[in-house]
Amino acid sequence: MRALRQDSANGPEDLHLVADAPVPAPRPGEILLKVTAAGVNFADVMQTRGTYEDGPEAPYIAGFEAAGEVVAVGDGVTAPAVGDHVVGTGGGAFAEYMVMRAAGAVPVPSGWSDEQAIGLILNWVTALAALKPLGRLAPGETVLVQAAAGGVGQAAVRLAKHYGATVIGTASPGKHDVVRSLGADRVLDYGADPGTADLVLESVGGAAFAVSLAAAKRVTGRVVVYGVAGGEVAITNRDLNFRRQIHVIGLHLGVLIEHAPAIFAELMAELRALIAAGVCVPGTPTAYDLADGPKALAELEARATSGKLVLRP
Repeated sequence: MRALRQDSANGPEDLHLVADAPVPAPRPGEILLKVTAAGVNFADVMQTRGTYEDGPEAPYIAGFEAAGEVVAVGDGVTAPAVGDHVVGTGGGAFAEYMVMRAAGAVPVPSGWSDEQAIGLILNWVTALAALKPLGRLAPGETVLVQAAAGGVGQAAVRLAKHYGATVIGTASPGKHDVVRSLGADRVLDYGADPGTADLVLESVGGAAFAVSLAAAKRVTGRVVVYGVAGGEVAITNRDLNFRRQIHVIGLHLGVLIEHAPAIFAELMAELRALIAAGVCVPGTPTAYDLADGPKALAELEARATSGKLVLRP
């Protein structure tokens, strides 16, 4: 099968198209997916540089988010069934076929294309988890969304407005109109002083991390951290005791699914309600051919994109 293989930890430039990758076989509890659309995420960029925690070692077939048709199932799998269209995560998504855990595969909503469903789990559910069960958002509160023009950021802006929040978004200057169109009340450049917020969604890291900590209200303010795109930053017990008396909450969706399945089930029930209410709408991702995957990752790393990116095998 055609696939994108990462051959080093030197970044997207060493991501190469191959035509002879073996088609994987589903193990017990897994499904085999014929990929029709693969999502591109900043975690993919980090993996190409060897900086993603517990990421694969080169060489490996890249990508971990995809939608498509189930063409085979492993032992013990009763749903989804062969012929169903689902979206989910698993290793080796930048390929014509991939395997994923059946328990984490979600049906593509009725009336949506596979491509439109990309981001449904990683973007919308991450944003929902950050805002509700972890961020404890209440109507009337102020939310600061860092990287508001990205896949998770755009979902977070829409959801926060739906839940009655005042939303401040940060983005590169050329992306401000995109964030405003989603309903943000204020849009700022990275690094600008946003004032204070009840809840901060932090995925940027680097210098933006200090801005996120400073923006959270003392004692009651919450910062949910779900990304390190701009680099690793430390916070100490002294900071929390004497300088930043705030709540810092870590979020990794894969860990949440594994260790808090009841919360994930609640998130999926809420997501279905949001889809039915028209709050969670079909995506309009920017599409690249599989062969252009290195270009897509390089543009994402350079912050030259907005919204969701997909590869078409």
